[in-house]
Amino acid sequence: MEVIHKIGRRKTAVARVYVSQGSGNITVNKKDLKDYFTTGPLLYKVNQPMMLTENEGNFDVKINVYGGGITGQAEAIRLALSRAMVALDQENHGALKPEGLLTRDPRMVERKKYGQKKARKKFQFSKR
Repeated sequence: MEVIHKIGRRKTAVARVYVSQGSGNITVNKKDLKDYFTTGPLLYKVNQPMMLTENEGNFDVKINVYGGGITGQAEAIRLALSRAMVALDQENHGALKPEGLLTRDPRMVERKKYGQKKARKKFQFSKR
């Protein structure tokens, strides 16, 4: 089996996932998954596509991720892994689609506008 390469994004985080046949080793930026993501909810998010498609322990996954924060990175990895699972077997689409794992979350931080304090907050109006 060749290596499957997929990309996932969330906010400003970008994750590149390389999936190959193996024993279930997951490395993120040359670190073990549990060393990179230390909290339970983040580990759950990353493992969700593998659990739903019942592929835990079947594939070695090498992940490069950069940008954003730790939560955005976890969700970017989740999208990339979901896309890789569908690329491996089209039947996985039926398990991942109802959970919303194949949809990129489009929410981004709105840019700051000129002449304003923040993106939407205005300076206080003064009559005099």
